[in-house]
Amino acid sequence: VMAARGVPAEACVGQLVLPGDVLLLPAHPDEDGERLRLGAGAARRGRLLCGPGLRRGGAGLTVTKCGLLRHRPAGGGSGGGAFWVDSQQKRYVPVKGDHVIGIVTAKTGDLFKVDVGGSEQASLSYLAFEGATKRNRPNVQVGDLIYGQFLVANKDMEPELVCIDSSGRASGMGVIGQDGFLFKVSLGLIRKLLAPKCEIIQELSQLYPFELVLGMNGRIWVKAKTVQQTLIIVNILEACEYMTAEQRKQALAKLSAN
Repeated sequence: VMAARGVPAEACVGQLVLPGDVLLLPAHPDEDGERLRLGAGAARRGRLLCGPGLRRGGAGLTVTKCGLLRHRPAGGGSGGGAFWVDSQQKRYVPVKGDHVIGIVTAKTGDLFKVDVGGSEQASLSYLAFEGATKRNRPNVQVGDLIYGQFLVANKDMEPELVCIDSSGRASGMGVIGQDGFLFKVSLGLIRKLLAPKCEIIQELSQLYPFELVLGMNGRIWVKAKTVQQTLIIVNILEACEYMTAEQRKQALAKLSAN
């Protein structure tokens, strides 16, 4: 019944939705049909963003993944905001604009092939680095870790990564430094860690200094002063999946006391 007729999206927030469900959006007669844009960039006033697990359909939004429906209102209460489905998904599906950690697997002509944990590898042009020219090529080797952003990501085309923003700056992207430790967590935990003012990151940063790179594809790279400190950070981040906030605080308090 739900799939055929649809229910208001706002009534389903926080509830389980299934692939094929149709979510109806509040009507805004003064807005054109182009208002709903796919992506996670900054929205214009009143624009509604359609996030992971949802696709724009004739009647509203069609659910493509099983999970809990989430909604983030737009700043300033101007309508719009974003809807997405929070799912316990293991395999990463590239999304345009996502920042990910990839592993360079091959050099083919002017392109690097990069494993991003999806169903197929992404391509990365040697010109997609800050300051790169035909003569001044970036020093990228097979096996290097890359922190980049998806420029192209849809089901009909090979995903394409870049290591520069729209103004040609690296903005922290590029080859990730040597050493360090790369590991994988669930996509749900990554979203939690990337949230503004994440408590877990704030608590860890009081333990001792470390470098941290978080990829939306579930990969984390971490490097502290010593191997032992690096592994402690890794173990805590992996355990965060199953620990309550109280258990985490107790574990960190023990480490601080040592």
